Amino acid sequence: MDLKRPARAGAAVAPPLPPENLGDPEFRREHGVRYAYATGAMANGIASVELVEAGAKAGLLSFFGAAGLSLDRVESAIDRLRTALGEAPHGFNLIHSPNEPELEAAVAELYLSRGVTLVEASAFMGLTPSIVRYRLSGLTRGADGRVRAPNKVVAKVSRAEVAEKFLSPAPEALRRELAASGLITAQEAELGADIPMAQDVTVEADSGGHTDNRPLVSLLPAIIDLRDRLQAKFRFTAAPRVGAAGGIATPASAAAAYMMGAAYVLTGSVNQACVESGSSDAVRRLLAAAGQADVAMAPAADMFELGVKVQILKRGTMFAMRAAKLYEVYRAYDSIEALPAAVRQALERDLFRENLDVSWEKTRAFFLARDPAQVERAELDAKHKLALVFRSYLGQASRWANAGVADRALDYQIWCGPAMGAFNEWAQGSFLASPENRRVALVAKNILYGAAVLTRAYFLRAQGVVVPSQAVRVEPLPEAALALALE
Repeated sequence: MDLKRPARAGAAVAPPLPPENLGDPEFRREHGVRYAYATGAMANGIASVELVEAGAKAGLLSFFGAAGLSLDRVESAIDRLRTALGEAPHGFNLIHSPNEPELEAAVAELYLSRGVTLVEASAFMGLTPSIVRYRLSGLTRGADGRVRAPNKVVAKVSRAEVAEKFLSPAPEALRRELAASGLITAQEAELGADIPMAQDVTVEADSGGHTDNRPLVSLLPAIIDLRDRLQAKFRFTAAPRVGAAGGIATPASAAAAYMMGAAYVLTGSVNQACVESGSSDAVRRLLAAAGQADVAMAPAADMFELGVKVQILKRGTMFAMRAAKLYEVYRAYDSIEALPAAVRQALERDLFRENLDVSWEKTRAFFLARDPAQVERAELDAKHKLALVFRSYLGQASRWANAGVADRALDYQIWCGPAMGAFNEWAQGSFLASPENRRVALVAKNILYGAAVLTRAYFLRAQGVVVPSQAVRVEPLPEAALALALE
């Protein structure tokens, strides 16, 4: 279908709609990308250097999955992507770390020192000094009176109360505190009153990983309405944009998001199944076989003590059940020593495969290198020590999956939402059914092309034209055919 020419049916006309016209043109202009389409920063390097490079070269806005990685690995990724991409747009993740605020601050400091000017802020429940410092550093006022903000924030949110914080200026008290401590200047603190904390807010619906399982059709319009009310209140020079994530994996879901007013769409689960992701072939095969119901909620490693859960793949793994058991035990007992013999033996046999005292020594060594304050606290608080040991299993379960450790297949933690199943249903019978054919740019462009076709069909239907659904069913196109369709 030629998307650059009008489609006519009697007196009805559907205007040209190439995929690069979907979404908000200001999003494309400000970020310097061809498409209003982003790939999210799946943690532990699942959103890998290779994935970000492929996305950026295809005109997408791609984020590196820095969460869970050491500072050295994050800095290495910065260097590698600058070598590969130069000034081509791309960003990095800054995840809220309530149990490790020093680590969150160190990552923000790294980004500032290395000149990283775009971050995807995720899992924040409120504003922290680290994210505010990052956003406000370098603020100036131009000759035209506008505030120039070199550091851009794309905030991923799933609740209105969190969205409101990112759609508003940073609180005055926090700005003053940062200025008083010398982390920002007095001028930067003052200018921070004139800009929103994020110039883009991604509404995250029923996604893989951290999620509140909210439906996009109710959450997205609510956050757009909230943005409009806050813009009327604060009168920012440029209103922040609102995008959509969670459940975006097919042409129909992308088209629906754009039609509801999303400035851009952001994908996650579907990219993990692509060959460029930092996951393993074993995980890609499991994801390619997933259905929409093959997901479950399980305790999160980074917010374990708070009872926060993440959405994961349950098919082919026992992680959800085993992680839930760990949280149940954590709630019931206050220390490793307090565990009943039968409970401890089961954990050591089935999950840890070693004595829990040995697991603690390994966990202790890990945190001495990463965050010594955690060890100091654990040596004074037996309950915290128990939490750290249990968190070590949860964290390693993701790494076993990414590395494809065969004898740990039943323990794989694979972040995944129902969108993965929807993509598999759409790709069934096509070349994209095979995981080895899934490439991030090819998947993205197929979704965008199909979304444009479906949107034009909607334009015709809105003018009274009967358009049979089978007439606009868009099958995945191989690279050569897709390139021809997009010319």
